[in-house]
Amino acid sequence: MSEFDAIFVGAGHNSLACAAHLALKGWKTGIFECSGAIGGAVQTSEFTLPGFRHDFGAMNLSLFAGSAFHKKYANELKAHGLEFAPVADCFASVFPDGSWFGVSNDLEKTAARMAGFSAADAATWRRLVAAFPAEAEHLFRLLGSPMSGRALAGTAWNLWRKKGSAGALGTGRLLLSSPRAWLEETFESPHVRATLATWGMHLDFAPDIAGGAVFPYLESMANQCFGMVLGKGGADTIIRALSGMVTAAGGKITTGAEVAEITVGAGKATGVRLASGETHTATKAVIAGVAPGALPGRLLPDGSGDAGFDSAMKKYRHAPGTMMIHLALDDLPGWSAGADLRQFAYVHLSPSLDAMSRTYQQAMSGLLPDEPVLVVGQPTAVDPSRAPVGKHVLWVQVRMLPAEILGDAAGTIAPAHWDQVKERYAERVLDIIERYAPGLRRKILGRAVFSPLDLERENPNLVGGDQICGSHHLAQNFLFRPARGFAGWNTPVTNLHLTGAATWPGAGTGAASGYMLAQQLGGR
Repeated sequence: MSEFDAIFVGAGHNSLACAAHLALKGWKTGIFECSGAIGGAVQTSEFTLPGFRHDFGAMNLSLFAGSAFHKKYANELKAHGLEFAPVADCFASVFPDGSWFGVSNDLEKTAARMAGFSAADAATWRRLVAAFPAEAEHLFRLLGSPMSGRALAGTAWNLWRKKGSAGALGTGRLLLSSPRAWLEETFESPHVRATLATWGMHLDFAPDIAGGAVFPYLESMANQCFGMVLGKGGADTIIRALSGMVTAAGGKITTGAEVAEITVGAGKATGVRLASGETHTATKAVIAGVAPGALPGRLLPDGSGDAGFDSAMKKYRHAPGTMMIHLALDDLPGWSAGADLRQFAYVHLSPSLDAMSRTYQQAMSGLLPDEPVLVVGQPTAVDPSRAPVGKHVLWVQVRMLPAEILGDAAGTIAPAHWDQVKERYAERVLDIIERYAPGLRRKILGRAVFSPLDLERENPNLVGGDQICGSHHLAQNFLFRPARGFAGWNTPVTNLHLTGAATWPGAGTGAASGYMLAQQLGGR
């Protein structure tokens, strides 16, 4: 048995950031991870062939590069090997009519492409970019602050002081709007609208869902103004750096160590019991980086002592599932719409707002979508070190999908377990890509397909293949993430805290929940 100041259940990047900060504040920290590798959904591995490094889940590290944690610990992270690969050509969409539109960090390039669809939209884009620094101040302050009355009051006061009542109401309206409402009010080109709307689908915001407009807005403006960054050699560069910080400060990380129970005495978390039978005590905190449903009846066999909290954790809503297809390639896709597409980090295949809405509804109804939203990542266009010389990797995220298959919207795949149908569905995905990049199959040297259930097997937090660990719809975001009254990473059990994508401020690689919790526990 060992004694720690803080014990962490799970070694995702939020837990690692929290542990690193606390360890540097003098806390004795212990991290227990059930799998053989740390990092949660931020991992990189040779899933196809030796020498081809594929990001398991997260690929875009812009949030981490711009995070408060990175700002404070940039030197320490760099000393432990953190290295970014900057992206100039960030994201693009290709369309069935043979056209494409993309956002680069060069305003003139982006505006010229947009003017090809609409001169009015290009002028609007320039106005949005000019206004973004002032708008971003308030949005980033909101997303980077705890969900406490004091923090919210400070954000609201700052917003009103700088923008006035009308401006503050405009920001509030953006936060409440659906992607479609904002895009149709702002742009006239359907191609531009569709290109930006795909960022809502990276979460679980189909075009008509309230609260989703802010994500296409922030992602498009940030990419235009700052560009994007990937991890040099793979997204796991942040995991290696974070774990290096933890261990250098005296923290202990144990893999292959499943936590069977969080031990509780007199209403206070006292430590953990591993599946092996080992017990470890925590004198100050137990921090669980888990999906909320893992708490009542499982990690807390007798519950939290608060029936309302336990019920909310059991009813926590997960987003639709995802499939990941990793390809080792002889060459990048030959996009028929234009060779310039080969240099973009992301190419989206989703032709319209209506197509996205239909796909989302099909998945929510338990159907395999006939035309899923495809996010095609081309990391080796930016970072050639991920593959042998002259070769490439392709990262294909298939959104949205049901965890349990009740039918097929295309009527060609009979309902069955994902283990039986995943390869057939992967062929549907490749067929779609081939429409836009003929000859892709001839370039494939190796492939690995992860169904929604495969993703959950690899990481229990990805329930049903939900890569964002929970819906971000308004009823489960802000003050309601993961549940009303518990947006401060707290639980009814004293000294037991939650961290990770299921907690405020949600999914992404910014490590914000872990860092803000660490500051709350150990000081700044």
